[in-house]
Amino acid sequence: MPWKVETVDKIRKEFTQRVLCQDKNTAALCREYGISRPTGYKWLKRCQKGETLDDRSRKPFHTPNRISKETEDLIIAARKKEPAIGATKIKRMLKNAGNTGLPCMSTVNAVLKRNNLITPEASQAATPYQRFEKAEPNIMWQTDFKGHYAMGNGQRCHPLSVIDDHSRFCLCADAKPNEQREGVVESFKRIFEEYGMPQILLCDNGNPWGTSQSAGYTLFELWLMELGVLPIHIRFKHPQTQGKDERFNRSFKDERLRFYIPFDLQDADRQRVEYRSFYNNERPHFALDLDVPAQHYTSSNRKYIQKPADWAYGAEYELRKIKKSGFLAYGGQGYFLSEAFGGKTIAIKPSSKDGFMNLFYRQFRIGRIDLKERALVSRKCYLTEGDPRTSEGKSIVPSISGT
Repeated sequence: MPWKVETVDKIRKEFTQRVLCQDKNTAALCREYGISRPTGYKWLKRCQKGETLDDRSRKPFHTPNRISKETEDLIIAARKKEPAIGATKIKRMLKNAGNTGLPCMSTVNAVLKRNNLITPEASQAATPYQRFEKAEPNIMWQTDFKGHYAMGNGQRCHPLSVIDDHSRFCLCADAKPNEQREGVVESFKRIFEEYGMPQILLCDNGNPWGTSQSAGYTLFELWLMELGVLPIHIRFKHPQTQGKDERFNRSFKDERLRFYIPFDLQDADRQRVEYRSFYNNERPHFALDLDVPAQHYTSSNRKYIQKPADWAYGAEYELRKIKKSGFLAYGGQGYFLSEAFGGKTIAIKPSSKDGFMNLFYRQFRIGRIDLKERALVSRKCYLTEGDPRTSEGKSIVPSISGT
């Protein structure tokens, strides 16, 4: 007869008494009660020692590698402070804060699990993927607005972020009331003055960054070109091109907005400033071998010049002034370039391809005219020298210079 849970103590006592009274031999009694002989001898030995016959804890008598309560409390406190940060990053943050004697990552993870601090979603391992980044800071920055959200007062916040492609350093995390150019330029002027300027700014295709090809260039793109910054855009419906900026936005949502929605724009800006500091200086980054972005970022040596000098084109260039309507008059034909260029002077020079004329503004090629078809066939911005999208950065046209 096997042990029954509800009468286990009673049956064990009955078994040991019958063995001691020599009712049957021990082997026969073990068969009768449906237990092995080692189990029978175990209960008999405990009974002879006067010990209880209830189940004992399987916890080891000695656990030399068990972490102290103080260390476990430290891990729990770190997790509660940053509930979206995982075990690996928590350990690195505690180490960076000067704590010693920390357990291995799996133990930190076990502490989080036994204290019910890990959701099933957070337990899913991230799929490794190949990462790409520029070789040095400030070669390219990524910028975008995170999807706007409602604040406590019913108004909407439009979070603007700017990320350095090499270091993942967040240069800007502003809370804006809208996505208009004036507010964006205000933020960029501030970060240009603080960090210098990048060579390239990667944007999406919506306002104020860019427009459809039929509308031409934006005032924001023109402003960047006057500063010598190349504006480039992601392919339509390919937001992963801005992966580092998208990742920052997702982290902000998971690690801040998930737990607290600001009441108004001032509150939202405070939250963004706090998170930017945390992201740059405390939060380890897997792509940086658990370093923080601030360890990999240095300011640009391209200083911000509020009023750039006029550009001098060579004698081989033909100059044309763009009408306020955005049209260029050339060879008796009007070509729409962009209203943003209204009143600006551009340069024209024959292309290496017969029947085509290249259009330039400062050190950028901004378009191409097909003389036979009498049409503007390209309205895309390229650096005349060192453009990253051309083969090995080779010049696409003879060089021009500034003064």
